[in-house]
Amino acid sequence: MDDTHSGERPGKPGGKRDQNRREKIALLCDAALPLFLERGIERVTIDDITQQAAIAKGSFYRYFPDKTALVATLMAPLDEVIHDAMDRCAVALRTVSSRGSLLGAYSELGAQIAGVIFRYPDVVRLYLQECRSPMTGARAPVRKLADMITNRAIQLTATAISHGLLRPFEPSVSALAVVGASEQLLFTYLSGNLNANPAAVPAQLASLVLEGLRGSAEIDK
Repeated sequence: MDDTHSGERPGKPGGKRDQNRREKIALLCDAALPLFLERGIERVTIDDITQQAAIAKGSFYRYFPDKTALVATLMAPLDEVIHDAMDRCAVALRTVSSRGSLLGAYSELGAQIAGVIFRYPDVVRLYLQECRSPMTGARAPVRKLADMITNRAIQLTATAISHGLLRPFEPSVSALAVVGASEQLLFTYLSGNLNANPAAVPAQLASLVLEGLRGSAEIDK
């Protein structure tokens, strides 16, 4: 997990102090995550987290200024991977000239995001559980990530429309449809109620949407 929010000096990289700091940050994150999933972020207190981690409450503030910073640390791997995947997709869309290559760009985006889903399934489930909450309190990092995903998805859709690859619908409508459906399907899968390969869902969903939004006949060539 990213530890940029730690309140303690990191020490020499790779040194004993740095290693101890990283271990304590991981301990607190590992203690907080199941509590957040069970009760929701806002209902979990710092006392709850430190009791779960079996450390003194005062030790928490050596590594995090508040609960919000801990949540931001949990979300950091998702934020980094999704930012990178969106950037790569944006670059790919600049040279896309057919529906097949458009679908390929979206499939690659889905594959990159799927990697972080398999690596951090519980963090992803927490994101999905809290992503529609108001941007207040310790849930703010989750909502910030959700807003970034929405805005970038709209930008990607607008780019595809501007290149004539999609019909000129309002970009936010189609983008939000894909994001919302993907998140609901993923949450259902991570909850154990969907028998499907999550890595394939984004591409399948994009294909369904593109059938209705595809542009001129030339893109099918």
